[in-house]
Amino acid sequence: MNLLEINERIRQRPPFQMIERVTALEPGKSATGIKCVSVNEPYFEGHMPGYPIMPGVLLIETCAQLCSLVIEQTGRDDSKIYVLLKVKDFKFVKAVIPGDRLEITAECLRGNAGLYEFAVQITCDGQMRAKGDLLFTSVDKESIYQEEV
Repeated sequence: MNLLEINERIRQRPPFQMIERVTALEPGKSATGIKCVSVNEPYFEGHMPGYPIMPGVLLIETCAQLCSLVIEQTGRDDSKIYVLLKVKDFKFVKAVIPGDRLEITAECLRGNAGLYEFAVQITCDGQMRAKGDLLFTSVDKESIYQEEV
């Protein structure tokens, strides 16, 4: 999948869209994607000036975006939003810096009844940069902004 095809399937847009290419996708099971880290990304201006390091929370977001492509097997379901429930045992092994070409993999460990668990990892040039598990659930889009009475 190229960037335009990814845009048809996920809700995020630049500068918050992290997945730029999908090199493998087995709906409901796994995916592999690419993120090229550029020094021009807006968060580098304020995150460790002089020593630009991609924030860990954005590495997790990158993985979550790839997971969403695995969950929504036939394209985007406009009535649902998949939200991150838990970040489990996430480890940041080596800093991600401008110029890195990240390969992200997401493998669905379980997915039923609106609950999904993924094992994710990020590598660069064959070296581990981060890994962990992410849990998601589906929420009716309309329920997010409804006021409780």
